[in-house]
Amino acid sequence: MLDLLIGTGNVGKVNEYRALLAGVPVNLFDLHDVGLADLDVEEDGGTLEANARLKARAYADAGGRLTLADDTGLIVDALGGAPGIYPARYGGPGLTMAQRRARLLAELAGIPAAERSARFVCVIVAAHPQAGEMLSFEGVCEGQIALAEAEGEHGFGYDAIFIPQGSDRPLSLMPMAQKNQISHRGQAVRRLIPYLLSLANG
Repeated sequence: MLDLLIGTGNVGKVNEYRALLAGVPVNLFDLHDVGLADLDVEEDGGTLEANARLKARAYADAGGRLTLADDTGLIVDALGGAPGIYPARYGGPGLTMAQRRARLLAELAGIPAAERSARFVCVIVAAHPQAGEMLSFEGVCEGQIALAEAEGEHGFGYDAIFIPQGSDRPLSLMPMAQKNQISHRGQAVRRLIPYLLSLANG
């Protein structure tokens, strides 16, 4: 079995990784498991990949394990690409995610559904502490921003206002298994799995 550290403090992300990697021969650890929950990595890269690399390398070096870290962007065409690579900072400091979602919906007020195209982009970086190598895997989920926020038991972040292409409901109203089939992170993980298998079987 391959030891694998998930480099995030986001419980929702960790749960998604556990579901997406079920059946892959890995022992999953999160930052709390290895005492790194308080390690703050400055995300000052100019791209999703750059920020994911910063986190993956820092957590791999500190934890001594193969580490996955990802960075996710939300690109809304009608807002000129905002929130872009910093969705968790949208609207300024001190806001809750609910307030950030409300801000985004307010910015799109009056824009019809046909003009609310958007996409989630996720870049996962796998960092190996011994070999020093880092590999990147990307997933994109096309869709649109909903006219109003939905209530749902699943998802986090902007899931409650993002409707994937081909669906009539947002990610937050989908069971995790369905969401993982189409989500940006699900796509990136499926590209990652052959690499993990090569290490586990090597």
